[in-house]
Amino acid sequence: MPDKSPQVPAADQTLRILAHLARQRGPVAASSLATTLGIPRSSVYFLLATLEEHGFVVHVPGERRWGLGTAAFELAGGFARQQPLARLGRPLVAALADRTGESAHLAVMTGRDVLYLVEERAPRRPALVTDVGVRLPAHLTATGRAMLAALPREQVRALYPDASAFADRTGRGPATPRELRDVLRAVRARGFAEEDGEVTLGLRSVGAAVLDHAGWPSAAVAVTFPSDAPVDPETLAETVGASAAELARRIGGSRAGL
Repeated sequence: MPDKSPQVPAADQTLRILAHLARQRGPVAASSLATTLGIPRSSVYFLLATLEEHGFVVHVPGERRWGLGTAAFELAGGFARQQPLARLGRPLVAALADRTGESAHLAVMTGRDVLYLVEERAPRRPALVTDVGVRLPAHLTATGRAMLAALPREQVRALYPDASAFADRTGRGPATPRELRDVLRAVRARGFAEEDGEVTLGLRSVGAAVLDHAGWPSAAVAVTFPSDAPVDPETLAETVGASAAELARRIGGSRAGL
């Protein structure tokens, strides 16, 4: 019988740690990783320290737990760009723009930014900054807030540890971890995300997250419209949420929402 033990044990253990963390709803203790994965505790601490140096995991000291870091989100964003997310999302975003008469777009998280994969501009609407390939600060956008609100709170704290992590565009929007927590709390309470003039003055957006099979935000869909337009955000959010839910179904995810 051939030997099925990994040829590179450290690589095998590292990948199993990352895969396990990706399946959890929040950070976990190193001792739990060791027990669940059958890896010596000393090896787990060594591998976590190395992963932390490269940004793939973050340590939550107050809870003595570990979660995925920004480099892991970069990989997720790269995968999203290479797999058929944009292809599957494009007709849905186009239909959303037709249905609402407003511009619509699809974005993924990459570090503390959102990266736009699809944009459909509605007729007679101005050009937006959310063109394909553009990155914007996640905490200012409706798509970013929808995805951040779906992440464990520990992950959000790791992404935004202090005021230096907050970029600004128009002088509006959260500028501290506490302000961001308040914004995301409101997103979870409403069931959808929005922003008004925080990306571009005079424009407002409503967004919903696309959740994968594990409940993690793999993308988000949003619609942007003039701030003074006679639009009911809650009614629009239902339409945006339906498009996000359909995209989740098509990519094999679970649902849309928070």
